[in-house]
Amino acid sequence: MDLGAITKYSALHAKPSGLILQYGTAGFRTKAEHLDHVMFRMGLLAVLRSKQTKSTIGVMVTASHNPEEDNGVKLVDPLGEMLAPSWEEHATCLANAEEQDMQRVLIDISEKEAVNLQQDAFVVIGRDTRPSSEKLSQSVIDGVTVLGGQFHDYGLLTTPQLHYMVYCRNTGGRYGKATIEGYYQKLSKAFVELTKQASCGGDEYRSLKVDCANGIGALKLREMEHYFSQGLSVQLFNDGSKGKLNHLCGADFVKSHQKPPQGMEIKSNERCCSFDGDADRIVYYYHDADGHFHLIDGDKIATLISSFLKELLVEIGESLNIGVVQTAYANGSSTRYLEEVMKVPVYCTKTGVKHLHHKAQEFDIGVYFEANGHGTALFSTAVEMKIKQSAEQLEDKKRKAAKMLENIIDLFNQAAGDAISDMLVIEAILALKGLTVQQWDALYTDLPNRQLKVQVADRRVISTTNAERQAVTPPGLQEAINDLVKKYKLSRAFVRPSGTEDVVRVYAEADSQESADHLAHEVSLAVFQLAGGIGERPQPASDGEGTPH
Repeated sequence: MDLGAITKYSALHAKPSGLILQYGTAGFRTKAEHLDHVMFRMGLLAVLRSKQTKSTIGVMVTASHNPEEDNGVKLVDPLGEMLAPSWEEHATCLANAEEQDMQRVLIDISEKEAVNLQQDAFVVIGRDTRPSSEKLSQSVIDGVTVLGGQFHDYGLLTTPQLHYMVYCRNTGGRYGKATIEGYYQKLSKAFVELTKQASCGGDEYRSLKVDCANGIGALKLREMEHYFSQGLSVQLFNDGSKGKLNHLCGADFVKSHQKPPQGMEIKSNERCCSFDGDADRIVYYYHDADGHFHLIDGDKIATLISSFLKELLVEIGESLNIGVVQTAYANGSSTRYLEEVMKVPVYCTKTGVKHLHHKAQEFDIGVYFEANGHGTALFSTAVEMKIKQSAEQLEDKKRKAAKMLENIIDLFNQAAGDAISDMLVIEAILALKGLTVQQWDALYTDLPNRQLKVQVADRRVISTTNAERQAVTPPGLQEAINDLVKKYKLSRAFVRPSGTEDVVRVYAEADSQESADHLAHEVSLAVFQLAGGIGERPQPASDGEGTPH
């Protein structure tokens, strides 16, 4: 390790004094002008991780659904998964080290992780369309090269596409070709094969409006659309030609505001979807005949996908174990529908993609989606082998179902939640089942719910268990929640500390919006009283309802 060269280069990417950042689920994220030193240092870290794992590592420059002036960076581990927790700590340590401590921190990491510094290193880099991304990805490259790493810069990519590239490169091409054409061809071939099986006539299922959040999704969908155009025609909105990234558009905006993005006219019962800024989340929506807006979020997407997979398995006669993984935020109606109607087991994990992904790997087929629209399906290697054999050996009807399942497996980006891949899966399933967007929405009715935030002096006073569904501390809080929940039908409520700020998040659902609002307010008051609330006492929901009778 040429420490002299590292020191010299590091001075060109100096750290602003006093800036402290934390590597979280989304990597580092902050204002773009504060990130130059972080990018350089993540280039260094990616080389060490590559040497340690003897694998290609990915570095993605993006701040996903954050505003355009922000940016961020995250590392991608060998099988396309998120960076291992111990290396998240190294990332935080390295990013926050003062200039004079840089050498010591690098040596510490190398020794702790037994990195063979003679080992070759290879890093792949991708970036989103933010104005700051190109210069920041150059800082990553500086970090990679000063430590003697080789690199390939893919330039503009969606985040899931970079995950795919890393996965391909570390599986010797078995998963797919590590090029953008390889990605387009793999997904499109599977999609076109699938939609050929669809018996529904007419064009009503075949056209989709896509809000691309003025981000990278528009560029990539435009490049890709001719590959799958015989199965689907897409109309792109917020394609980056005039609007600002994620501003009044994108999956996050649509989900949190419960309304369509700016710049998209919707006729009644037209199928529409929104990506987020780096195209790793997707939500669907439509207007009914009365002009009411209906959101179809990650829970309903997971339900459509897992139900279809279960039907195919029954058809083929395979008793593989399929599981759906949710968080405590999943609507109670979706859990009930899956368990009671579809007979698909549902498991709950802590909030955060890495927890969901990890749990989904325990099944032959694991489907996970957060309500925000981030998710995918994972298939064990044994399943892939089994289905391939079935597709060749079974009699006609069963063979057709096995072939469909084989195509579905190819259509999913198993390395990460991927808006483009998920969109094609959903479109294929709707076409194959002959479902309209309203029929999909009508699989079950969401229970009304309300989410609130309570400011507290120190969020650490709240600790939880049972996948964040029960409060352990402070004493008496869970008992208070249990008593409040008993007052309302079909109700549940939970509280959890925010990962980033001193607030406690409250979730409540019940049989009516009024009851959900009252329950959320009462739970907020209990949190305020028992967990050291600060500022103004929580007020009832703003819809003008009073306190419960």
